Amino acid sequence: MKRTYASLLFAVTILASFSSSAHAEILAMLNYETKPEQVIRKEGLAVIDVDPKSPTFGKMLMDIPLPPDLVAHHIFYNRDLTKAYITALGKSILHVLDLTRFPYRMKTMEVRDCQVLEDIVFSQDNRTWYLTCMGSSVVIMGDATNDKPLKTISAPPPGPPFIRYPHGISIHNGIDRVMITSTVRPSDLGDAGETVTVLEASTGKVLSTHKVSKKPSPSKAAPVEVMFSHAADPPVAHITVMFEGTLWAAVWNPKSKDFSFHQVDEYGARGHGVPLEMLYNRKGDRLFVTTAKPGHVSVYDNSDPQHPKFLKAIPAAPGAHHLVLSPDERYLFVQNSFLNLPEMSDGSITVIDMAKGEPIARVDTLKNQGLNPNCIVLLPERP
Repeated sequence: MKRTYASLLFAVTILASFSSSAHAEILAMLNYETKPEQVIRKEGLAVIDVDPKSPTFGKMLMDIPLPPDLVAHHIFYNRDLTKAYITALGKSILHVLDLTRFPYRMKTMEVRDCQVLEDIVFSQDNRTWYLTCMGSSVVIMGDATNDKPLKTISAPPPGPPFIRYPHGISIHNGIDRVMITSTVRPSDLGDAGETVTVLEASTGKVLSTHKVSKKPSPSKAAPVEVMFSHAADPPVAHITVMFEGTLWAAVWNPKSKDFSFHQVDEYGARGHGVPLEMLYNRKGDRLFVTTAKPGHVSVYDNSDPQHPKFLKAIPAAPGAHHLVLSPDERYLFVQNSFLNLPEMSDGSITVIDMAKGEPIARVDTLKNQGLNPNCIVLLPERP
């Protein structure tokens, strides 16, 4: 009886401590893997408090194991933030995390036609997802309610794939368009592409392909991510070009119903390279772009999405990759690791104060365990 009472008292104390500090937590979810020098391979999902003002700052509050040969890559939320999808480079499997129940429930979904699963986007009505398959050069359309593959988009044999090594993907249902980047051969990062392909979102029909390099073909530019600026009218998508070190814009023409493309910025002049991910603030008047080498976040005035104006570069760490803003947009969190590559796999999380425009803290929780985070998202706030 004494043991039961003591256990109950301990549980109540723990719950009370969480309740008193809950307002000071910003919980991030990161998928991680061991660094190359580690003998025993490990993968998982970690929940870490990244609020620099929280008493549990930097603490790992949850650790969800994943198969050690999965090579979990990215985490994506559906539109209503009820599910998280984890893509994998090593297996043709999607892991889907149910965020409406706690402890979280995870299921696996086999996607047979998809090798090297990269990015997912969701239709505005949250009923369809589109998954890029970098290893099999196809895009899968799936049922986002029941999580079942519906259609494989590719050119019929014996023709070439409609797009080589698809990676980045973005959707704009207002104009019924999906844009996809042609990046690199996943086995060795070779045979780099130079184009962006446009699909009809409702049908998956391939409409056009566009070059995003000023150099002669094959430029080996490797466009990697594409994202529609949510505040742009007419629609504008921004594209990071990894190997060429540039940022491009695709501008929609409502009359001709197609896009025109132009280069926005070039990172080499500032000594920065390997542009990767993009993020917009809630208002849409700021654009953030990570460059992995040596590791920065470039900040743009995005008041005119067709011509973003570079403002400043904020240092992060080698491998600066995915990034996310706190709900109040006071902090920007940057995950610093890119595919375990040399000089681009620091393993930390940089905390940037947006008012100061500079880093103010760092989370080394995973790094100190010999782990590299591969992606960062914030857990949805629940009532």
